[in-house]
Order: sequence, then structure tokens, then C-alpha cells
Amino acid sequence: MKAAVIVFPGSNCDRDLQVSLRIATGNEPLMVWHGDSSFDDVDLIAVPGGFSYGDYLRAGAMAAKSPVMREIIARANKGVPVLGICNGFQILTESGLLPGALMRNAALKYICKDIHLRVETNDTAFTRGYATGDVLRIPIAHHDGNYFADPDTLDELEQENRVAFRYTNAQGEQSADANPNGSQHHIAGILNKNRNVLGMMPHPERLADAALGGEDGKRMFEGLVRAIA
Repeated sequence: MKAAVIVFPGSNCDRDLQVSLRIATGNEPLMVWHGDSSFDDVDLIAVPGGFSYGDYLRAGAMAAKSPVMREIIARANKGVPVLGICNGFQILTESGLLPGALMRNAALKYICKDIHLRVETNDTAFTRGYATGDVLRIPIAHHDGNYFADPDTLDELEQENRVAFRYTNAQGEQSADANPNGSQHHIAGILNKNRNVLGMMPHPERLADAALGGEDGKRMFEGLVRAIA
């Protein structure tokens, strides 16, 4: 299995993602510069976290216009899996690959801490390594992670089982205290209609090795390899 990690000016989680994918796949991922309009065929495209273009205008807005995004959109439309994490999620919404938007956190503050997520569906390549209902501990690190969409879009996401992850407490229960950024429906990650594009705010690559304090994120990458290979 071959993966590509897209690198933008301001990306700061591209190397973490590179390491997680290298360990999971056994192959060195391609590191693709945002200005490239094409790159080799791969089985997975990963858009990492960070602060592309310094989050000017809106988080992810400028990166969504980078030359590489035209190629990513074309490949996603052909079924290639695309994973966007944190700023990557923001870029995927800004590019139209995923619905909705990521707004400022409800408290208007940057948040960096471990939180808990509940797996809402394992009917995707991205979540095959989990069971539906599993509760994970994964770090977040964002200022603009408050997921918003219009009521019709939210209804569609729910009815089509396209909410991949939801913020909960350690027992898997939803509450205002367990929602770190005010996201509607406690949404932490969503899928596109074809279920080959996932955007999520938490960082699985930051908890993918026991040396980092846990391996809940590692299961995502291992499940991806099994699903794609």
C-alpha cells in the first residue's frame, strides 16, 4: 500500500502522519508539495494538520485553492480514499469534498488536550480497525474546530450514517462538558456520500505509538491498511 501526505506552507503534523503511515504500511509515504499539480498513483491521500497559510482568511480557505487540490478532488471522485485531519478537515470542507464548515471554538480559545471520541460507524476503510461504539482517547489541537452545517445537511449526515466520530466522555456519553468546541451534534468527524473521504478534528497520528502514551490512533492506520490492501 502506498500513501501520500500533502504538505502546505504552515503544515506542522505532516511528519507525524508520515511516521504513522510508514509504520502501518511498511512503505515510505510520498511527501507531496501543495504546489504540485500531479503526483504518482497512491492508495491513500492524507491531508495533515497544522495552520496552512497561517489560517489567513479562514482556516483552510487558501490551501483549498492550491494546485494539488484539483488533483485530490479528481482522485477522490474516482474513489481514492482521502483522510483529512484537523487543518486537513478544514481544507476538505473549504474545497467542497465534505459539507459544512469549521468555525471558531465556542470558547473562542485554542484547545490542546486529550479528549474522548465514540466510534459511530466502522463501515468505512478509515474505521475498520474499531468496533462501533468504541471510545477512544485522542488529542485535539485547534482553534477552529466547531463543526457547523445547516439542518438539512445535519439530517442527511445522520440518516446516511456519515458521522464517523462524536465527542463524548470516557464512558461514551454525550454532554456539553464533553464537547470541547461546541460542534453541532457533537460531531468530531464526518464522511462524504461515497464514504471514501473522512475529515476529523482529533489527531490519531499523535497517539499511534505506546511511547506517546497510547495507541488508540494506531488502530485507525492499521485498519486502513487492512481495508485498502
